[in-house]
Amino acid sequence: MTRQDRPPFPPFSADSAMVKVRAAEDAWNSRDPDRVTPAYTEDSRWRNRAEFIAGHAQIHAFLTRKWARELDYRLIKQLWAAANDRIAVRFAYEWRDDSGQWFRSFGNENWQFAPDGRMCRRIASINDLPIAGADRLFHWPLGLRPSDHPELDSLDL
Repeated sequence: MTRQDRPPFPPFSADSAMVKVRAAEDAWNSRDPDRVTPAYTEDSRWRNRAEFIAGHAQIHAFLTRKWARELDYRLIKQLWAAANDRIAVRFAYEWRDDSGQWFRSFGNENWQFAPDGRMCRRIASINDLPIAGADRLFHWPLGLRPSDHPELDSLDL
């Protein structure tokens, strides 16, 4: 393996895809662009909502902006489907803006991977729902979601 390799590698089984999904969730919950960016190929292409992003510099800048705006960010990803070098996930995350308004963002992502296990294509569709702070469901301390925290299905999301 090289320093860039990110196991598990395609082709994905249901089990290896679940490992990949949880690794992505854990990395994004770190809210650290320096940790997340290397999981993508140098020429990775994204569509995130209506924004088109290409390459490490743009990915890093996007993530830096995202987590400066989306405060107290907590994410759950769930495997939807996997085949060959592709994985589909659905997700929800909760965050607040600098005025204190909470949101729950829902979405789907389609991922394609290079042979080294890094993501080369990410297509994300996301909707934001304003919520009251009392309606939040993701209450773990910032960082990794605890292993005993309910999944999206258990939360009826």
